[in-house]
Amino acid sequence: MLYFWAILIYLLILIGVGAVRSRRVKTQTDFMVAGRKLPAAVLVGTLLATWIGSGSIIASAGLSYNKGFAALWFDAGVWVAIIVLYFVAARARKLAQFTVPDILEIRYNEVARILGSLTTIIAYTAIVSYQFKAGGMVLNMVAGIPTEQGIILTAVFVIAYTALAGMISVAYTDVVNGVVLLLGFIIGFPFLLKLAGGWGNVVATLPADRFQVLGTMTIWEALGYSLPTMLLLLGESNMYQRFFSAKDERAAKASVLGWISGTIFVETLIVVLAIIGSSIFIGINPESVILHSVRHGLSPVIGCVLLAAIVAVIVSTADSFLLVPSTNIMRDIYQRFINPNVSQKKMVLYSRIVVILLGIIAFVQVRFFTTVLAMALYAYTMYGVGITPATLAAFFWKRATPTGGVCSIASGMVTTIVWELLKKPFDVPTVYPALILSVSSLIIISLLTPKPKEEKWRPFFQK
Repeated sequence: MLYFWAILIYLLILIGVGAVRSRRVKTQTDFMVAGRKLPAAVLVGTLLATWIGSGSIIASAGLSYNKGFAALWFDAGVWVAIIVLYFVAARARKLAQFTVPDILEIRYNEVARILGSLTTIIAYTAIVSYQFKAGGMVLNMVAGIPTEQGIILTAVFVIAYTALAGMISVAYTDVVNGVVLLLGFIIGFPFLLKLAGGWGNVVATLPADRFQVLGTMTIWEALGYSLPTMLLLLGESNMYQRFFSAKDERAAKASVLGWISGTIFVETLIVVLAIIGSSIFIGINPESVILHSVRHGLSPVIGCVLLAAIVAVIVSTADSFLLVPSTNIMRDIYQRFINPNVSQKKMVLYSRIVVILLGIIAFVQVRFFTTVLAMALYAYTMYGVGITPATLAAFFWKRATPTGGVCSIASGMVTTIVWELLKKPFDVPTVYPALILSVSSLIIISLLTPKPKEEKWRPFFQK
């Protein structure tokens, strides 16, 4: 129970921070974008902690257990995406909006805002769902709590914590979580490697293909892992919401440099740790290899700290992805179309209620997928092909028209749902047909419709 109490104490500290920060939440700007006051250092921490969740610690690690270094293809798309976002961050902050659907309406029209909000809600509640599942897996391993009960406990904590203080608490606790996780992995690495008998023994124990660029995968299979993560991050609402939270354009742009460095290092380290763990722990659930390695391969002191940080980062990712769709519902639908004159006090209250409702929806989705990796690929694809092409076109293509943007979002979202319901015909990953239809709709229909007025694209090209 030592590990359980370590995790509980750590989470209670987070609740304390959230309670203190919640006193500063007076307006929707405080709740949704931290009052637009975050410096670059805090942004780096919250960007890193938001992205490094169970998608990395569970899904990517499980892929590493089975595929070795070829699993880096799952992460490589992220690295490419962050480089592109470097050229978007300052311009996004200059727009000073709250959500990606805000961007879509400014650049296209009201229909784009509604479709963008709907796509985000579907994709992000799925992402929150597998964070709940990951939390249940951790509690099962460290405390023997049945996974189903662990999922419920994780869901209750995440929903309550997110509703408490919104972005203003999430951002600052993310910094602590990111630092603890990074130091824990770095300190734990030599101990786990020693337990494995050194790197030479790891290489001798595992098949040679685990140390190859593609391993047993074809290039199309590898890209099937890279594209969903890349497309998700290029249009990812959490990241734009953090850019909107920056104190100025300079801080937003500077934060991306620290983010790319930290992400490459941490994700590569997770893959290496998973490979080492796969040489020690045979026959376990591949997606639990990092958790298993920390629990059974490290000393109790290091293990307690690292497991607490892992849970905290999972919670951090969950509350971030829960906060975004609640913002979409309140700002992009309720305030925009139903009650434009709603008071700031009611906006915060209703936002908290929506967080609770969306958390329940996310909890229900846990049973629809067998693995975290499957849930991640579905959610990444849904958002990546639905939102990203139109969002990037807003910043990089003046010729993109409102009709083209709307058709791109709609075709990407619908194709993803249909292809998944058809169980991926011919074993073709969903990302390929969905991306082709989304991008071709954007380009062809934009070229066939009248050029947009300059006031539509001008705000997105100001330096």
